[in-house]
Amino acid sequence: MTISIYNTLAGRKVPLETIEPGLVKLYVCGITAYDYCHIGHARSVLVFDMIVRYFRYRGYRVNFVRNFTDIDDKIIKRAAEQNTTCEELSERFIEKFREDMAWLKVDEPDIEPKATEHVPEIIAMIRELIDKGMAYPADGDVYYRVNKLADYGKLSGRQLDEMLAGARISVNEIKENPMDFALWKSSKPGEPTWESPWGPGRPGWHIECSAMSRKYLGDTFDIHGGGKDLIFPHHENEIAQSEGATGATFARNWIHHGFVTIKDEKMSKSLHNFLTIREVLADHHPEVLRLFMFSTHYRNPIDYSEQALHDAAVGLERLYSCIAAIDKLSGAAGATSAISPADREKIGGLENRFGQAMDNDFNTAHGLGMIFDTVKDLNRIRQQLPPDPAPEDVEFLQGCAGKIRELCRIMGLLTEPVAEYLQDRRQGELAGLAISSEEIEELIAERSQARRGKNWARADEIRDLLLEKGIELKDNAEDTTWQIAKTG
Repeated sequence: MTISIYNTLAGRKVPLETIEPGLVKLYVCGITAYDYCHIGHARSVLVFDMIVRYFRYRGYRVNFVRNFTDIDDKIIKRAAEQNTTCEELSERFIEKFREDMAWLKVDEPDIEPKATEHVPEIIAMIRELIDKGMAYPADGDVYYRVNKLADYGKLSGRQLDEMLAGARISVNEIKENPMDFALWKSSKPGEPTWESPWGPGRPGWHIECSAMSRKYLGDTFDIHGGGKDLIFPHHENEIAQSEGATGATFARNWIHHGFVTIKDEKMSKSLHNFLTIREVLADHHPEVLRLFMFSTHYRNPIDYSEQALHDAAVGLERLYSCIAAIDKLSGAAGATSAISPADREKIGGLENRFGQAMDNDFNTAHGLGMIFDTVKDLNRIRQQLPPDPAPEDVEFLQGCAGKIRELCRIMGLLTEPVAEYLQDRRQGELAGLAISSEEIEELIAERSQARRGKNWARADEIRDLLLEKGIELKDNAEDTTWQIAKTG
């Protein structure tokens, strides 16, 4: 099947057709390195980590470029506040970002360029734009003429006339048009500066991505990505710069992910309502954050809450517990198969159903739903097996568990050793209680056997015993889970 992508530029889903067969050229806007990353940044990184993993799972080669903005107004301001240099500040937070990515087990991009390392390429592109009449110098600055690009606004759907109607012109405005934007900024006292044909200064924000993507991916590449907040002006201006300089289509497809919200308000540093990645990971396993993110389609907003993280932790444990139980199975020679052909066919179709969901604009929410449905079926089948199951049944179930592992790892899930993950989670939960996870699981197994034998008195006795020790049981159609009992 063909992968369909929602292309912001087209305003609809389109089939992926790469410039070079079998190769995806992908550029994603990275962080501005002046502070710790919040979980809004985590969503961006995890979404494109998943997309790259899925492309590779589908057999594509990927040339993935994600940049660092290491010179910017925010960096200059923060460096001055901390009495340090822009270079020291940006390098410090690039290193913090890499620590966060290591904790999240994010695969590294193929190339991670920095703006300050590409000033010659930036200057060269600005010169091209000036030579073509698309840009003009003004008092040491250089501006892009937006009215020179006939379709300026095509990505965001904005009309230049409408934007101009709402623009304000300052008394000392040196721009020809209030919507023109800076490609080069003349240096101010104390700011980092580079020599240029227009005097000492530094690059504007938008031009860096145009220059770096061109260097590593060419004039035209397959996919450009980022958050919805970058559509205008950043990505719109990237198109203007790049297409103005080359005359060629810049990016054929644009992928934009939705925001992370808190109480339905966008999470951002400017609103002071953000949680850093490291704050969240101090209390939650990285895969819990991943499962939370991928339980919602990447284009939709996702509202962060502790309850949502708790639900993700419960779901993740369900996945690990299913794998752990199947790993423990062993077959008995001569035993007769107890798994029906219908169950074999249904469970065996997981990979195809998952692929259909993911081919439909990387719909991880639907894909995960299919995985959890299969886990439910596997738990039901496993509990119905005789004490000494047939080797072919064990082989089938363990093969299914292996396929679930493979599919989950596209989203960075089920990467931990199963026993270690479950033990670590339980040890954390059971701190202060006079019972171990092994004792709980033994009692649950005994209770399940009692229930199958319709010994309801013993089943109730075990439930009450565990509740006295602070453990609450939850029965569902396929198995029994436990959690710390709520008090008060």
